[in-house]
Amino acid sequence: MSQLETPLFSGLLAHAKKNPVQFHIPGHKKGNGMDPEFRAYIGDNALAIDLINIGPLDDLHHPKGIIKSAQDLAAEAFGADRTFFSVQGTSGAIMTMVMAVCGPGEKIIVPRNVHKSVMSAIVFSGATPIFIHPEIDKDLGISHGITTDSVAKALEQHPDAKGVLVINPTYFGISADLKEIVEIAHSYEVPVLVDEAHGVHIHFHDDLPLSAMQAGADLAATSVHKLGGSMTQSSILNMKGNLVSAKRVQSILSMLTTTSTSYLLLASLDVARKQLAINGKELIDRTISLAQSIRQQVNEIEHLTCVGEEILESKAAFDYDPTKLIISVKELGLSGFDVEVWLREEYNIEVEMSDLYNILCIITPGDTEKEADILIQALKELSTERHSKPKKIEAQVLLPDIPVLALSPRDAFYAETELVPFDESEGRIIAEFIMVYPPGIPIFIPGEIITKDNLLYIKKNMEAGLPVQGPEDYDFKYLRVIKEHRAIR
Repeated sequence: MSQLETPLFSGLLAHAKKNPVQFHIPGHKKGNGMDPEFRAYIGDNALAIDLINIGPLDDLHHPKGIIKSAQDLAAEAFGADRTFFSVQGTSGAIMTMVMAVCGPGEKIIVPRNVHKSVMSAIVFSGATPIFIHPEIDKDLGISHGITTDSVAKALEQHPDAKGVLVINPTYFGISADLKEIVEIAHSYEVPVLVDEAHGVHIHFHDDLPLSAMQAGADLAATSVHKLGGSMTQSSILNMKGNLVSAKRVQSILSMLTTTSTSYLLLASLDVARKQLAINGKELIDRTISLAQSIRQQVNEIEHLTCVGEEILESKAAFDYDPTKLIISVKELGLSGFDVEVWLREEYNIEVEMSDLYNILCIITPGDTEKEADILIQALKELSTERHSKPKKIEAQVLLPDIPVLALSPRDAFYAETELVPFDESEGRIIAEFIMVYPPGIPIFIPGEIITKDNLLYIKKNMEAGLPVQGPEDYDFKYLRVIKEHRAIR
């Protein structure tokens, strides 16, 4: 088969063209049973291929026809031995990776700043996380990846680990020396799992960091929808080598996946793969060029900095993706949150994210000079407005020690619990997740012993206006902890 072909999308179109009489779900029956306003906006073409796994259209849970052909083409395009499509987003693919290698009580080495789907999978599997602190960029106030030295040390101490999970590239586009990490892990016969949510495009251009498959990783969960042109919630799971069972991966992915799989999402993966394989280099060429142009112009604006290659001075920042624009705004005397709101209200601009010191803008093949000019114009106006007002905000990244894990996250999550006042919780075992941004590192996971330093860290972040996520009690008056059973008197 040729990368020009789209067996899944073409198969859907051929089926829709036959205009069959449908006595199956979805109940809207090509839009005829749907709200007219929504139908008019979405369009009959989209609704005609909003189908389910009937005979001619294959089954994502046991692909043998057009879905299998589409997945095989994707595997070829991404340099994988096997590719699995996910309609549960990259979160579903990440959970599959972890659960494919770990069982109850088994160890997995993970960075502390992992996505919550990793911790969810650890709860479901009953695995024990062995945490590595990511390297912190104190100037930007963000976390990078993990170093080769820290991975080597972790495996030396825990050679019985069932997997090493790496975020590559990070949310901010920073890549570790993934190839060496893979070599270190494989020397222990330990598979490497890669959270590649923000790196679908890097495989298709030589000026970008190595992709997971190029580095020899065993599994990689990749968000095609984030930067690769497919629809939201559509992702892939790439697989290479024989350290992990492909049948087990398929089985677990099926356990986590709806039986009513969306063919709109699946078809968008098929056509996104085609575009990346055929036109990816040309499209990414233009994207990199546009991003570098914006970076240069931002750096000419007073009080603003958009980092580039100079970020590669640390061990954890081995390479970077220039299409991610990390714009430091602290010299404006404003937080990233303030700038995000200003851009929204004054210019109708929405950024990818903001934190205390930065905003993050992503540039993709969907952007043009028009959008770039609007962003630059807005930032220039903001800088001019703040000319006489700035009082530089000093980046302060406090990083308390990782608490002691007293119970497995699963045991803690399912244990009998109670709510206790926040200020009286020191020494108790937490039963919920608490995460603070920046730098995006969980402060507590279920099963850890609450410490005074971590409680203080939460308070300081809340006072700084940072969103603290996770607790059941949004006001932080109480924390959910493992219930203590006292002797009966």
